[in-house]
Amino acid sequence: MDSNPILYQISLKLIPGIGDVLIRNLISYCGGPEQVFKQSKARLEKIPGIGSHLADNIRSFKDFDRAAKEIEFIDKHQIKPVFYLDKNYPVRLKEIADAPTLLYVLGNVELNPPKTVGIVGTRKASEYGKAFTQNLVHDLKELNCVVLSGLAFGIDVIAHKAAIDEELPTVGVLAHGLDRIYPSQHKTVARKMLENGGLLTEFPSLTNPDRENFPKRNRIVAGMCDVLVVVETAIKGGARITAEIANSYNKDIMAVPGRINDYYSEGCNYLIKENKAAMITSSQDLFNLMGWGKKPAKQQKSVNLFSQLSEADAQLLLFIQQKQKTGVDDMAFELNIDPGVLALKLLELEFEGYIRTLPGRYYELI
Repeated sequence: MDSNPILYQISLKLIPGIGDVLIRNLISYCGGPEQVFKQSKARLEKIPGIGSHLADNIRSFKDFDRAAKEIEFIDKHQIKPVFYLDKNYPVRLKEIADAPTLLYVLGNVELNPPKTVGIVGTRKASEYGKAFTQNLVHDLKELNCVVLSGLAFGIDVIAHKAAIDEELPTVGVLAHGLDRIYPSQHKTVARKMLENGGLLTEFPSLTNPDRENFPKRNRIVAGMCDVLVVVETAIKGGARITAEIANSYNKDIMAVPGRINDYYSEGCNYLIKENKAAMITSSQDLFNLMGWGKKPAKQQKSVNLFSQLSEADAQLLLFIQQKQKTGVDDMAFELNIDPGVLALKLLELEFEGYIRTLPGRYYELI
């Protein structure tokens, strides 16, 4: 049988019932993709998560021809397969337990750029959302960051087009194979993206854009970005779900506020209200949150500047300064302050301009 390692990497993804977490387990215990297929059933059954049924699926796998055809396809179309053990695999995804073990990359995609901004939102973008997205991407040009989205209708494609116009690299994460573009109306945009950025998917060719693939696509967007900006989304919208995934990955999230009676602002307003996202009204908010931009880094305030405050408040600010970014629970425990009293003090200090709230109920000095 062909000893091409890519053949076995692809084949692992084709085994029924075997997902990315189990693939990592298998390789960890067996030593490599090819070795997985050479193990006895008894040996496979001892691997965590692999019982008798899945061991049978591995032992009986015969669809190597399909994997070989996939290799022919990617070679023909200059698609680069990237396995999770490869040096150029996205380091941001390595931190995520359920990250895809194999990616297919088309174009000039830098998988480990210094800065990445994910921009997502509703397929039914308003003029308000469109204008905000375009202005944000325009301002991101000075950072030369990668703009990441899902090539869907609405905010996604607006972000990609704006990046193309600003000559910023932009990457579209797809919920299907690279033998097609969905929606088909975005073929021209996708072609332009290949010149400075490109397309990325975990799905092999002939994979349709089925409903269950979109949450998988969204987790890659959430995992690969440094900060996720949600422009407009319904309360149960896909972009809101992407934000929840990003939150579970401890990513920074920002949301554009909207009118309380706007259906496609409900999701953003919810994220802000629940402290799951920081509010963004301009690019400067993003620069401040991430510590990006050309402005010199702000110097930390000295406790001497807080001399007009009470000793307790000054102690609280000193704690936040030393920790740089700290949560309510840590503060309450370390400083032995009642959580209710602490919440009131933090609110007062925020109103007075000493601190700001970050997603996840964290705080930092201004």
